[in-house]
Amino acid sequence: MTYPIKVAGLDRALPLCRVNDDLYIGAFILFGDAPLTVACAEALLARAPSYDYLITAEAKGIPLAHEMARQHGDAFYLIARKHPKLYMTSVFETAVRSITTDADQHLYLDGADAERMKGKKILIVDDVVSTGESLRAIETLVEKAGGIIAGKLCVIAEGDARSRKDIVYLTGIPLFGPDGKPKDEA
Repeated sequence: MTYPIKVAGLDRALPLCRVNDDLYIGAFILFGDAPLTVACAEALLARAPSYDYLITAEAKGIPLAHEMARQHGDAFYLIARKHPKLYMTSVFETAVRSITTDADQHLYLDGADAERMKGKKILIVDDVVSTGESLRAIETLVEKAGGIIAGKLCVIAEGDARSRKDIVYLTGIPLFGPDGKPKDEA
């Protein structure tokens, strides 16, 4: 089962993936799709407010943030990591539970990155927003570091996230039932 979408002028078919017996989601994956990553970055930058740094969560948002930074001419962007690395110092952390994981996770921010964003306008970027938990976790890290949230952008708003007024997104998709039909049309 797939769900057809047009995003940033490109047509794609999202495979529907089981979350539980009653819930399926359309899997939007930028990894490996260079034309889609480039097009989405360009489209999001056209809607982006002024910012000093981009931040995203590891891992699916990384190619998008990288391409946005490259197109915008940014020398640096930030990543909230899923695990602290040996080179990270004075690490900040916060818990997160996303729709695509079956357990609590944590996001970590290097103290040097936190220092870099202090008093700066930070643009949060992600590939998909569904429950908003990953966004909330990144917001927490930015605020702990003393950054100012300039905006929140994503490629796809999924399910109830389509009605959020605090995010800018390129396209929305529904959640799905086990029959592959959109839940809000069932």
